[in-house]
Amino acid sequence: MAEQESSEYGKADFVLLDCLTAEEFLANLRVRFEKNRIYTYIGEVVVSVNPYQQIDLYGKDMIEHYKGRELYERPPHLYAIADAAYKAMKRRAKDTCIVISGESGSGKTEASKYIMQYIAAITNPGQRVEVESVKNTLLKSNCILEAFGNAKTNRNDNSSRFGKYMDINFDFKGDPTGGHINNYLLEKSRVIVQQAGERNFHSFYQLLQGGSDDMLQGLYLQRDASEYAFTKDGMTAATGTNDKANFKIVMNAMQVLGFSEEEITAIYKVLATILHLGNLTFDTEGDTALVSNGRLLSQIAEVTMTETDSVRKTLLHRTVATGGGDVIEKAHTYREALYGRDAFAKAIYERLFCWIVERINAVIAVKGYDPRVHGKNTVIGVLDIYGFEIFDSNSFEQFCINYCNEKLQQLFIELILRQEQAEYQREGIEWQHVDYFNNQIIVDLVEQPHKGIISILDEACMTVGKVTDTMLVDTMDAKLGKHAHYTSRKLAPTEKDMEFNKHFRIKHYAGQVTYAVDGFIDKNKDNLYQDFKRLMYNSVNPVLKDMWPEGEMSITEVTKRPLTAATLFRSSMIALVVNLECKEPYYVRCIKPNDQKSPVLFDYERCRHQVEYLGLLENVRVRRAGFAYRQPYHRFLLRYKMTCEYTWPNHLMPTDAEAVRAIIDQHGFQQDVAYGKTKIFIRTPQTLFELETERAEKFPFIVLFLQKIWRGTLARKRCRGMRAVYTIMTHYKTYKVKAYLMEIMKRFQNVRSMSDYGKSVVWPTPPTVLVPFDENMKYLFRRWRARQIVKNIAPSDMPQIKAKIAAMDSFLGRRQDWGVQRSWERDYLSSAKDNPEMMSQYVTAMNRLKLKERFNSVLFSAHVRKINRFNKCEDRAILITDQYLYKLDPAKCYKNMKTLPLTLVTGLSVTDGRDQLIIFHTRGNDDLVVCLQGNANRVGEVVGVLANHFTNHNLPLLVKVCNPVQCQMRGRQRTVLVEMRIEQTDPDFKKNRTGFTLYWSGI
Repeated sequence: MAEQESSEYGKADFVLLDCLTAEEFLANLRVRFEKNRIYTYIGEVVVSVNPYQQIDLYGKDMIEHYKGRELYERPPHLYAIADAAYKAMKRRAKDTCIVISGESGSGKTEASKYIMQYIAAITNPGQRVEVESVKNTLLKSNCILEAFGNAKTNRNDNSSRFGKYMDINFDFKGDPTGGHINNYLLEKSRVIVQQAGERNFHSFYQLLQGGSDDMLQGLYLQRDASEYAFTKDGMTAATGTNDKANFKIVMNAMQVLGFSEEEITAIYKVLATILHLGNLTFDTEGDTALVSNGRLLSQIAEVTMTETDSVRKTLLHRTVATGGGDVIEKAHTYREALYGRDAFAKAIYERLFCWIVERINAVIAVKGYDPRVHGKNTVIGVLDIYGFEIFDSNSFEQFCINYCNEKLQQLFIELILRQEQAEYQREGIEWQHVDYFNNQIIVDLVEQPHKGIISILDEACMTVGKVTDTMLVDTMDAKLGKHAHYTSRKLAPTEKDMEFNKHFRIKHYAGQVTYAVDGFIDKNKDNLYQDFKRLMYNSVNPVLKDMWPEGEMSITEVTKRPLTAATLFRSSMIALVVNLECKEPYYVRCIKPNDQKSPVLFDYERCRHQVEYLGLLENVRVRRAGFAYRQPYHRFLLRYKMTCEYTWPNHLMPTDAEAVRAIIDQHGFQQDVAYGKTKIFIRTPQTLFELETERAEKFPFIVLFLQKIWRGTLARKRCRGMRAVYTIMTHYKTYKVKAYLMEIMKRFQNVRSMSDYGKSVVWPTPPTVLVPFDENMKYLFRRWRARQIVKNIAPSDMPQIKAKIAAMDSFLGRRQDWGVQRSWERDYLSSAKDNPEMMSQYVTAMNRLKLKERFNSVLFSAHVRKINRFNKCEDRAILITDQYLYKLDPAKCYKNMKTLPLTLVTGLSVTDGRDQLIIFHTRGNDDLVVCLQGNANRVGEVVGVLANHFTNHNLPLLVKVCNPVQCQMRGRQRTVLVEMRIEQTDPDFKKNRTGFTLYWSGI
């Protein structure tokens, strides 16, 4: 870690600060924040500062960087703490837990995600399917809980509004087998009201933005969240979350976890019910309340699958059983109806959230576990819980949250002290008492039976008659007035920031907090009329019915008074502390650097306040009270042995402990260290810094010496290896060459007698050194084989062969059908077979032209269908000689209509199909467009004879194969398309918008 964390980044461990003051602590924290070193140790505690930006500190490579490493081998990181907890669990079969704390917006939720991802990444190296399924399920459960338990607040866009403790179970191999989630104190009041700039829970907005039109229509919902009383205030709050995309992620996660379609539908029906309840209004008739919008009442009944009359009756009346067993029905007043509606909305959301948690627990529970078969089952717990809260107005929720933090702080200090003391005892070091603030007095102020605030609050809730919040303050003043950590305006008249009978103040370990008592009694009672429970239990929907099991009880059935919210929370906190006490703890303390969510702003006072209430300075003092640094002898020796002549490079002493003592004695640090059984303990950081300084000074010489020796060794080894390689290569090349030549001789010794002169013989693969030789051999073989074939060809067939070769070179495989298989007769108009009726007329006309133009030979002749620039189609004939291209008119005894010297022909264009279209391109941009007539495919013949002729005279001829074909007529661009028609007997041209279309028979 020391090499990777230089002095410019401050101290990587607060224990090593030269002077332990709040100023030095915050200065070091600030330096590391500004350098993007967001993690710092306090011994084995990680202090994490929210960077408010993406930093390259995570991912697969970073996980490998920390996997299996000791805590101090790498720079501070969440991965290091997660790995330490995992190793302790796996090596010592000891249950561990990671406690993540800090205020809203400090990065607790993200920290828990990274820890979960790390544990998932390093487990199951064998990639067992069942283990991968468990890991995927545990990770997927996070996004569901975030959707239904997180909300946008003024401090955080994704603030957890509940506490979460997750146990991850592992088998003896260290692979996850399941888990269990406990949730604490969901902020259900957020369902009905939010502070300015904040939103309701994410789930409502995800449903409205991501739900399909059919889903929303079935739930009688509109997409605009501002249409609903419980969500409209949140529409003004800017947030960076994508509710529509998150809805799909949550839906996918629920499907992966095995939620049925019926269950998923029921979940969103509950959300729709809550939204409709918010829009439900009441009128008054005398002293009783009436529902204003009956249509909305029917929609609520349909969504909850209950009777409309039952919903109306439950909202407007309360059924009460008398002592004599009689049942009376009491109509609600306007205020009671509103209270009942809001209490129902909060309760149904809380029931939904708890049901989702239990449903996830059922999926991730360890199944089929038998200790005799599977070995000991160990656990890693991850606690992500709300931090200490001090707002402008602090109510019942803040009271419970701060009580929770008092309990955790007490546990934190006790466990840290216990760990320190246990290590000192193991190593045989004398333990020195550490003075620290014991906040047990504050915990007792809140939770002590019969005397604490919770007990006083419960008494007020159970007292018969109307007990007001004012009376509660008076009672607390009377019973707690002498407590050093409790005060009120009545007890301290000069404290004018408190009002009489409205506020009381507790001096927490983190600072003083003033609580507004208004609503304490109602929130603690957490009353919900039994009629609502019976209504939900009688729903036809089995999921809703399952959420309200107590609705089954009869109206007249006598039950115990339900426990209050504070008592339930106290019990859950006590159970949580008991659970954590039996585990080896690791801590992540999260700090929020500023309220503006800026990646560069470090608010000094804001951070000072958090450092104080997280007890970080106290943590450092406890760690430094005895010895600031401790290390096993073998690791200490490995790091500092080069600073002593008796231990470098290897010592000859009986034990590593004696070698370490020699290092300390040589430097004169005897008075600043203590020797344990397996570790050395160093009292002050200065001793460690001096050792590090001398080590750093020795390193360049050691590195140079090692480089010299190692480079010489490598050079000699490389030289021997190269000599051996060249010897082997020489012999191997000789062998491969001989083997190749022998194989050539074996395969080709009888090719003269073969019918194909060795064409079918497969050439052996040559060695790399003979590749050029192999190519020359193949070239010579092809020349020899061609010579053998040519010797057997009659001289009269050679012109046709040359023309076909020229055509093949021109097409280059771009046209498959070009008549290569048939015999090319060239002058088809003089053939009695092809032109029986007009052959004599053609011969006469051709002889006349020959006398006139004095050409030597006819290259090609045939009847064609041509089209000109006036879009006129005619039957013509073409005659191609060694000098000219003639266009003849068969109807006029093959009268010459046009003469075109071949030197003016620049190229040919044909299509890649079976049609006989051919375009002669000329230098004057006045192309000749024709289609050869007849059943034979003669396009290849025209291309071949012209290409061969132009090659013999060293003239260029460009052959294009494309579809459609472009041409020029008197400089005007035209496009020629080819279209197949089954009914077409003879090819013909037709004008189109861009040029012409050749209709060709599709048979």
